[in-house]
Amino acid sequence: MTAPALPPELAAWFAARGWRLRRHQAEMLEVARAGRHALLVADTGAGKTLAGFLPTLADFCPSALAPSAPPEGLHTLYVSPLKALAHDVQRNLLAPVADLDLPLRIETRSGDTPSERKARQRARPPHVLLTTPESLSLLLSYPEADVLFATLKRVVIDEVHAFANTKRGDLLALALTRLQALAPAMQRVALSATLADPDDYRGWLAPDGEAERVALVEGEQGAAPELAILLPEDARVPWGGHAAAWAVPQLYDAIRAHRTTLVFTNTRFLAEFIFQKLWDANEDHLPIGIHHGSLSKEARRKVEGAMARGELRALVCTASLDLGVDWGDIDLVVQMGAPKGSSRLLQRIGRANHRLDQPSKALLVPGNRFEFLEAFAAQQAVVEGQRDGEEFRAGGLDVLAQHVMGRACAGPFDAAALLAEVRTARAYRWLDGAGWRRVIDFVATGGYALRAYEKLRRIVQGRDGLWRLTHPEHAARHRLNAGIILDAEMVEVAFRNGRSLGRVEENFAASLRPGATFRFAGLDLEVEAIRETQLLVRAAKGSGAIPSYMGARMPLTTHLSQRVQGLMADRAGWARFPDDLREWLEMQDWRSALPEPGTLLVETFPHERRHYCVFYTFEGWPAHQSLGMLVTRRMEERGLAPLGFVANDYALAVWGLRPIEDPAALLSPDILTHEFVEWVQESYLLRRAFREVAVISGLVERQHPGKRKTGRQVTFSTDLIYDVLRKYEPDHVLIDAAWADARARMTDVARLAGLLDRAGREVRHVRLNQVSPLAVPVLVMIGRESMPQGMADDELLFEAESLAGAAMRASGQAETD
Repeated sequence: MTAPALPPELAAWFAARGWRLRRHQAEMLEVARAGRHALLVADTGAGKTLAGFLPTLADFCPSALAPSAPPEGLHTLYVSPLKALAHDVQRNLLAPVADLDLPLRIETRSGDTPSERKARQRARPPHVLLTTPESLSLLLSYPEADVLFATLKRVVIDEVHAFANTKRGDLLALALTRLQALAPAMQRVALSATLADPDDYRGWLAPDGEAERVALVEGEQGAAPELAILLPEDARVPWGGHAAAWAVPQLYDAIRAHRTTLVFTNTRFLAEFIFQKLWDANEDHLPIGIHHGSLSKEARRKVEGAMARGELRALVCTASLDLGVDWGDIDLVVQMGAPKGSSRLLQRIGRANHRLDQPSKALLVPGNRFEFLEAFAAQQAVVEGQRDGEEFRAGGLDVLAQHVMGRACAGPFDAAALLAEVRTARAYRWLDGAGWRRVIDFVATGGYALRAYEKLRRIVQGRDGLWRLTHPEHAARHRLNAGIILDAEMVEVAFRNGRSLGRVEENFAASLRPGATFRFAGLDLEVEAIRETQLLVRAAKGSGAIPSYMGARMPLTTHLSQRVQGLMADRAGWARFPDDLREWLEMQDWRSALPEPGTLLVETFPHERRHYCVFYTFEGWPAHQSLGMLVTRRMEERGLAPLGFVANDYALAVWGLRPIEDPAALLSPDILTHEFVEWVQESYLLRRAFREVAVISGLVERQHPGKRKTGRQVTFSTDLIYDVLRKYEPDHVLIDAAWADARARMTDVARLAGLLDRAGREVRHVRLNQVSPLAVPVLVMIGRESMPQGMADDELLFEAESLAGAAMRASGQAETD
C-alpha cells in the first residue's frame, strides 16, 4: 500500500517534532480516503489515537479545505470506554489543532458534562465529539438526532477490546446501526493494542457483520518489553495468600529507583491495602497516590493531573487505569498478584514509557505458588506475543429493550424497519421476528403478566402503523435512567463541609456505626453520622478496616490456564523455577500426580476427621464457585454428608463426613440440566441477574427527578416483580435475559460445560492418605473465603506453613484409578 501524501501543514508539523509518518498511520489515511471501515491493531505507544484522527485532521487542513469554508456540523465521533480517556485524548488532540490553527472544534460529552453544554452541543455540535457508549445512546434518543448526525463522516472507537464483547458493546453496536442509518456513508474505525483474533472484531465492527468490509491495519512492531518476576529475598514463594504484602519493602526500593511507578492491583480493596502498606514504609515521604473507580471524580482528576505533571513517584491503581491514558514519564509498571490474562497484562505493561521504540519495564509480584506459575506463564505469553481470546456472545435482550425505548424517544418508528436496522449488528443477527415481537411487546406493556400497570405502557402503535411514546414524560424518565454500568449500590463518603471522597458499597456502609473507623482514599476516617445515601466522616486518629467490594472477580483466562498446566507437566522446565517451588512440584509428582492439559486430576484424602476431594480444574474462580454448589448438592443427594467447599482459580476442594469413592460420577454432564437449573432458580443468582436486566431494560427505574432509589428499594421492587413473573409468566423476555446472564456471566457455564466434557473422557483419581502438596494453597482458604484478599494473609502464611509441613513429608503411597 503506497503512503498517501500528508497535507503540507501536517507534514510540516510532523517534521518540526522530528517525527516520521509511521506505516500504519499512512495506511489509515489511505483506507479513509478509499471510504472503507478500518480496524487498527498496534502496540501501545505506536500512535494509534493519532492514526485514528489523522483523516479528520487532514480534512480540516487549509490546503484540503480551500477554497471552501470549514464545514458545519458533527464530523467525527470518538467513543471511549472511559471518561478519563476521552479527556486525555482531547488534551492530546488540542496540540496539533492549536499548532496548525485548524478550524476544528473539539468537545467531550459524558455524564459529568453540564446540562447547558449538552443542550448547546445538540443545537450547535462541535466538529469532533469525544464521548462514551452511554452518552452516545442518550444523544440518539433526542428528536433532533437525525439532523445532528446527518453530517457525520467517521466514528472512532478506542480500546475496542475493552467493551465490544459486553453489554456496553451491545449498546454501542446498536448505536452504530442507528448512526449508519442516519449517515449511510459513515466510516467505522476501531483501535486496539491487544486482540487475539482481529477477524472477530472486524465482524463486530462491520455493518451486517461482514468482516471483509473492514480493512485490517497492523501497526509496526515495538520494542520487546522487559518483564521480570519479583521473588522474596529469602527465595521462598508463599504457599497461600493473594496480596503479596511480603513484597512491599522490595516494591518500595523499586519505586525509589525509578522516576514514576504504576502499581496495578486486581481489586479496589487491594489497591487500598497496598497503598496503606507502602505509606507505612514510606520513610522518604515520597509522593504516592491511589486511584480506583470508587473514589470521587474530583479525587481521580486530582491524581490524574498530578501524574500528567510528573508530580508523583508512584500511583497504586486498579483496572480504572488499564486503558490508554498517556503518561510518558512512567518507567516501571508493577502487577501485584496474578495477572489473570496475557492481554490484560500486556495492556498494563504498555503504560510504561508509552513509546514504541523503547521497551516497557514491568515487575510481576506473585502472592503464592500458583500465582508464580501464572506469572511465569503470562511472561512467556507476552514474550511470544500470544493474546487471550474469547468467543463473542449474543446481544442482550435487556439492552435491546433500552435501545428500542431510546428510538421511540427520538420519534415514531416502524417496527419492521427498526428490526432490519438492528439485525445489521452482528450481536443481534440471531434475532427473529418472534423474538423481536416479544421485545416490542415488553416495551409497550411490560409483558402479559404486567400489562395491567399503566406506567409500564411506554409505547403504542398508531393507526399509521408506527410506534410512538404514550406520553412525553417517558422520554425524560428514559434519559434519567438509561445506562448499562450497574455497580453495587453505593453510599457517598463525605466530610461535613461537603467535600466528597468517593463511594463505598451500601452493604459495607450498613455494617458501620457512628464512631467506627475505616480506611478509604488513603485516609483513616471516623464515622460521624449515617444517612440514607451518605456517610459523614472526619479524620480518625487510629487506623480502621478497609472496605471490601463485591465487584466482579477477574477470572483466569482459558489461554493462561492451559499454559499453567503445561508448565506443571513440563518436568524438564522446572529448573527455571525457584528451589522451593521446584521441590513442591517434585514432591507432588512423587506423592500423587500432576495436572496435565486434557486430563482432570482429582485427589481424595482424609484430614482432621474429614474426607476431602480436590478437583484441579483450572477453570477460574467463578466457574469453580458454581461447580462447588452443584457438586455439594449432588453429594447431599447421594448421602455423602458434604460440609462445604472452597475454590481458587486453579482448584475446587469439597469435604464431608464420608469419603468420595467415585469423583467422576459427581461430574456427569447432566448436572447442567438438572442440579444447575434447580440451583440457579433457588439461589440468589437469578434474582440478582433479574435485578440487573430489569434496571437496564427500564422496567424498574432507579432515578426520579430530585431523588434516587436506594439499593434496597430497587431490590425490593425487582424481587416483587420477579416473583410475579416466575408464577404467572415464566417465559417473560426478562426472565430469559436473566437466565442468559446467569449462565454466561455469573456462573461461567460455558467453561463448566467444557470441564464436564473433559471429565467424561478422562479423570485421573488419586487416593492419598494425607494432604498433598498441591492441595495446600486451596485448603488454607477454608473459613476465609468471604474475607477480602490481603486481610488474612499473615494468618494464611502461618497456617499454610503448618499444613505444608505435613504435605511435604515423603510418606504413604498413592493409589490411582
